[in-house]
Amino acid sequence: MLEKILVITNFESTIEKFNEDFSDSYTISYAINEVDAIANFSKDFFDYIFIDLDYIKNYQKIHLTKERFNQIVSPLQQNFPFSKKIIMANREDTQDCILAIKLGIDSYVNYPLVKEEIKYVIDAILEKVKSDAVLDYLEEKSFSYDPDYLLQSRSPEMQDVVERVRSVAKTNTTVLITGESGTGKTILARIIHHLSSRKDKKFISVHCGTLPESLVESELFGHEKGSFTGAIKRKLGKFELADGGTIFLDEIGTLSETTQIKLLQVLQERYIQRVGGENTINVDLRIIAATNSDLEARVQDGTFREDLYFRLNVFQIEMPPLRKRNEDIGKISNEILARFNHLYGKGIVSIDDQVLNAFKYYKWPGNIRELENLLERAYVLEKKKIITLDNFPSNIFNPTAPSSDRKSKFPTLNLNKARKSVLEAFEKDYLRDLLTKSHGELKEAAEISGVSTRQLHKFIAKHHINRKEFKRPSVH
Repeated sequence: MLEKILVITNFESTIEKFNEDFSDSYTISYAINEVDAIANFSKDFFDYIFIDLDYIKNYQKIHLTKERFNQIVSPLQQNFPFSKKIIMANREDTQDCILAIKLGIDSYVNYPLVKEEIKYVIDAILEKVKSDAVLDYLEEKSFSYDPDYLLQSRSPEMQDVVERVRSVAKTNTTVLITGESGTGKTILARIIHHLSSRKDKKFISVHCGTLPESLVESELFGHEKGSFTGAIKRKLGKFELADGGTIFLDEIGTLSETTQIKLLQVLQERYIQRVGGENTINVDLRIIAATNSDLEARVQDGTFREDLYFRLNVFQIEMPPLRKRNEDIGKISNEILARFNHLYGKGIVSIDDQVLNAFKYYKWPGNIRELENLLERAYVLEKKKIITLDNFPSNIFNPTAPSSDRKSKFPTLNLNKARKSVLEAFEKDYLRDLLTKSHGELKEAAEISGVSTRQLHKFIAKHHINRKEFKRPSVH
């Protein structure tokens, strides 16, 4: 299958150049602006998106601003999160290209467009993706941890999770871990492996959402030498590397339909076939998958295969969000602190009780990942032997301030940030009211709101809302 390119341009010469140089080796689509791209192609996957810098700058002879960049590119990032994005610019616009890369663009090419330069940039991006995959694997090999801090949870909800983990760990049953982003699904998968009969074998973790479509099959199933351009030697895929052990497929809902079919075959037949290979390779492994999206809704809107969902959802474990695990926040925080001391060696001995008490009242929209980020920032800034209140954002310690207090802070924000804050709060409240009215039924909610189920699902995932909270209770 050819890799796919989306070119966002209003210049006929650019379109002609891509048609002339790349139509044989890529599937190419065109849009005149980001609105056109989202309207016509938001359901498609593109390996690469090329964007005219002149369009981002509104065809004005001015330097690129962060605000203008975000206005144009942020909607593309939201609708095409896994596509690699490349700016097309004049040579005198190097300063703007550097800013664009700092803001999230992957690379840039100069006008006049040269086939070899474009190919070089694409190859460089592919090499980086491959290098990142190797680093991920090496990190998995060197990982060591003490799972007791999670297994000894004092949270009633986590105690239920631990009980389910102990029940399933000794079996070879496929496990599906659900829950909001950042709740510790990867750690839970490691613990299941640690408690299983495969604990002395490999644990291979794959974040499906970070793999470009063009590399997914090669990363998962491997490839033979010469099977495609750049395949200079045989490569073993993650399934083959995990033989005898456990493979963890994080963000399983991001896989394309083609990859879903191949994964279903592995689950059913327990063999793989390398890209470009003719022989089948038997694999003995345990599969654990995880998702922060509602796979049932994805099945309903046709973006996730029902037969694969049933194969994955043999034994489901739902990780509760951190806000429902207040009893464990102190223990988790101290575990994170011990890890930072090991990495950075500052020898900070504890976290102030005022900080830990404040943590219990904060809602933690980013869950454990947000806690880690905040603690790492405070750890780096802290000059004492105890992490204190001084090195945390003020909103962490005043999350329940009355609305009048919150409003008084708005003048300290620029207009765009203030508008965004109000809009996000409105979206979340609207979605919760909408799901309450529809009892969590996605199709009914979509009809009421006037958007597609796919769009509604994106909004729900964005605000970390669990649709199951709104479903009608079962009648026995």
